[in-house]
Amino acid sequence: MKLKPNARFDTICLHAGQEPDPTTGAIITPIYQTSTYVQESLGVHKGFEYARTQNPTRFALERNIAAMESGPAGFAFASGMAAINAILSLLKSGDHVVVSDNVYGGTFRLFDRVLTRYQLSFTYVDTGDLEATTRAFTPSTRLLFVETPSNPVMRLTDLRAAARLAHERDAKLVVDNTFASPYIQRPIELGADLVTHSTTKYLNGHSDSVGGIVVATRDEDIEWLKFYQNSAGAILSPFDSWLVLRGTKTLPLRMKQHSATGLALAQFLHGHSKVRHVYYPGLPSHPQHELASRQMKGFGGMLAFDLGSLDAASRLLGSVKLMALAESLGGVETLISHPATMTHASVPADKRHALGITDGLVRISAGLEDLDDLKEDLDQAIASV
Repeated sequence: MKLKPNARFDTICLHAGQEPDPTTGAIITPIYQTSTYVQESLGVHKGFEYARTQNPTRFALERNIAAMESGPAGFAFASGMAAINAILSLLKSGDHVVVSDNVYGGTFRLFDRVLTRYQLSFTYVDTGDLEATTRAFTPSTRLLFVETPSNPVMRLTDLRAAARLAHERDAKLVVDNTFASPYIQRPIELGADLVTHSTTKYLNGHSDSVGGIVVATRDEDIEWLKFYQNSAGAILSPFDSWLVLRGTKTLPLRMKQHSATGLALAQFLHGHSKVRHVYYPGLPSHPQHELASRQMKGFGGMLAFDLGSLDAASRLLGSVKLMALAESLGGVETLISHPATMTHASVPADKRHALGITDGLVRISAGLEDLDDLKEDLDQAIASV
């Protein structure tokens, strides 16, 4: 099952990085649950010495996702945050990073509370505003770290323009592509140098694995990340690698349905009298709808809406029956959450409010349930507000 060089995305998801097992012919990549490998003689082995350094199941996943993102190499880590931390290990003391102001709360916590201890500095800016982003650069800026669509207010960054801006200033563009998935958006094709995902989300797709991936394009970054992955050791386990490989096989089918349901729920909420605002790039009312239509293939399954107060949000969240009140996203089941007290609790309150992460904001990760059932659940829950 050799892939053609011009294989299309759906075929890449199913087959890239994977060949039938040479011993048995098994069509699914086995879980190589081993810590070490027997060597034929001193210095003679089959390319595998120790499982932190090499594992066939992890290698298959890394090749699979790298192909999906149109990159030459991928590196799988034990969580999305471990993957982001690996990217930041490319920097040295005194380096500066320009960051999307509306990043995931865990990313902000890592940058603001941990990495500043090592003399890295960060400037947070609306990277959807290219003029403001340009002003944020300094002579020591080495990375432009972008999350698009952003979590949870769905702010977009023009990736072609951001790549051009970074490269003109001798910096690299890093894109957290978790919210979109490679089905909807492929940043490397738009100029990004590094792409990261929490594989926990859409790539796995079944809420049963935690992991992260970095796809790199530059030889020097690939060499460093390979060295760092082995040295730091925060690798993705063989079983989790296998679970994500299972998930990527159905990614195109799932993302089509996630996107269709996300758009329908956004349209339903947009016209509701008790909803103050809906954040979803597929709505014509979204200020960057045109950019989303140009940069993304579909608009994804993530949306957020503002009910105006903590009391209203609490009433709705306490009234849903089908939707599950839980953190995370990208699974087959619909999840609903309160960013201010859950995913973004580590962001200071004044900063949250400035970004639009109000106490009345509710986020939905649209799952694969019947759309009418989801609408009915939302409708009865909003009635309690």
